Amino acid sequence: MKLFPLHIVPNDTNIDFMRHRKPVLALMVVLLLLSVAVIGFKGFNYALEFTGGTVVRTHFEKPINADNVRESLAKAGFENAQVQSVGGGNDVMIRLQPDGEHNNAADAAAQVAEKVRVAVTTTDNPASVQPGEFVGPQVGKDLALNGVYATLFMVIGFLIYIAARFEWKFAIVASITAFFDLILTIAYMSLLGREFDLTVLAGMLSVMGFAINDIIVVFDRVRENFRSLRAEPLEVLNKSINQTLSRTVITAVMFFLSALALYLYGGESMEGLAETHMAGAVIVVVSSIIVAVPLLSIGPFKVSKQDLMPKAKDVEELARRP
Repeated sequence: MKLFPLHIVPNDTNIDFMRHRKPVLALMVVLLLLSVAVIGFKGFNYALEFTGGTVVRTHFEKPINADNVRESLAKAGFENAQVQSVGGGNDVMIRLQPDGEHNNAADAAAQVAEKVRVAVTTTDNPASVQPGEFVGPQVGKDLALNGVYATLFMVIGFLIYIAARFEWKFAIVASITAFFDLILTIAYMSLLGREFDLTVLAGMLSVMGFAINDIIVVFDRVRENFRSLRAEPLEVLNKSINQTLSRTVITAVMFFLSALALYLYGGESMEGLAETHMAGAVIVVVSSIIVAVPLLSIGPFKVSKQDLMPKAKDVEELARRP
């Protein structure tokens, strides 16, 4: 039984993706270099978690909207303040970028907390604040380092898993493609000027996981087709892309729509995560089609039927296989 909504792309496509693989891969290399340049020259708008700053918990007599608090803080000169509702509707957690006017951390936190109280208090809804808590820059450095460790851990894990399940060429190509997806996503977020916080970091790691999952599905079809089809490697690779195209697009669309819902209804604190997922969904679906599989036909990553056949006990048994 066919369900129309699930057939975004026809199952019997016969697009020749491999015909222009070399110029397309060259274009992707240029795009990768441009992305690295964007990251290097523009950098990131780091959030308080990575830069340090002050955290102030504020209590209002009446329920308050976080967006209204954010607007009041912006008018008072507190730019890029992070405001998050906590507990009931009367409490908010306010995170502020570090203020260079004070040398003593405790004194800075107390003075900032009082300025926040004055900025957000209104006649009909007065506010009280708890003593501000200063977040040192060392915490930010540790978090950034842990983010790097998490990324390296994922890449190494991908290499080991894919090399064990498929073949070392597949493992390297999958890791290169996932790294390509990550760099392009990072460059996109840098270009937007989106605040780089822990939710964006989590979104980037999620994009890498999504990319590997999508690539593995395509590679599994490549392996099966090499074993079952009597055809040239380029034809096998092209057929594998077409056979998994519908699944790849549907998965990316669902991933994008879930991120879009989070962006529209998840509040400002979740916008960074949602934008990262939406950008990653588009990048991953493109790269799995025009980067991952075409790399299997280039240079040291070129695969053959012999690479993907089950390990035979002797040469004669291998020769008898189709």
